[in-house]
Amino acid sequence: MEPRDLSGNGRSPEGDEFSFARRRMVEEQLEGRGIRDPRVLTAMASVARHRFVDPSLWARAYGDHALPTVEGQTISQPYIVARMLELAELDPGHRVLEIGTGSGYQTALLARLVARVYSVERLPDLVRAAQARLAQLGAANVALRHGDGTLGWQEFAPYARVLVAAAAPRVPDALREQLEERGVLVIPVGGQEFQHLEVWRRLPGDRWTHSRHGDCRFVPLVGRDAWQAP
Repeated sequence: MEPRDLSGNGRSPEGDEFSFARRRMVEEQLEGRGIRDPRVLTAMASVARHRFVDPSLWARAYGDHALPTVEGQTISQPYIVARMLELAELDPGHRVLEIGTGSGYQTALLARLVARVYSVERLPDLVRAAQARLAQLGAANVALRHGDGTLGWQEFAPYARVLVAAAAPRVPDALREQLEERGVLVIPVGGQEFQHLEVWRRLPGDRWTHSRHGDCRFVPLVGRDAWQAP
């Protein structure tokens, strides 16, 4: 699969005014903290994170922190995004289910790393905004859907990987069922304030293993099989 230019300006990923900021982000925040997957590092250096926040925040877009989006949500800290992508052990041929499209930033990164991305978002305004951004950036291998992310996207299951970008009290049953054998699921699990980043693997015979990879903090996963909407 040939890399796509997701810099947001029609030039090479290194050719826009934020290319230096992206390289510094990768070197200091990602490589400096142990991210080693070369494909993840290349994607993070190529995708224009500033395109997913309000222009008033562009100067802060490559800082070591989460940021609010135009739609009132958040875009995760770069390190956390890279950590999830690395833990997922992504392959160019994979079909991936993403729960929580949000701004579409992680979706754009996945579009560079795998063959096909199916992303579910419960807020229709976020879906529309993410669709517009991803179309502008040329991410043609992405399908977005407005719906309850805790139920996954059964139509295109099973998936080689499932990434959940919101915090759940436990792994929703539908997401486990829609993961293929030997697949990997990455999800923050815990309370609504703090969670552990967990990796679940589906083994032959419907056996499972899981491991924890540090503390994190995500917005709650709202839906039928997670937290209820206020």
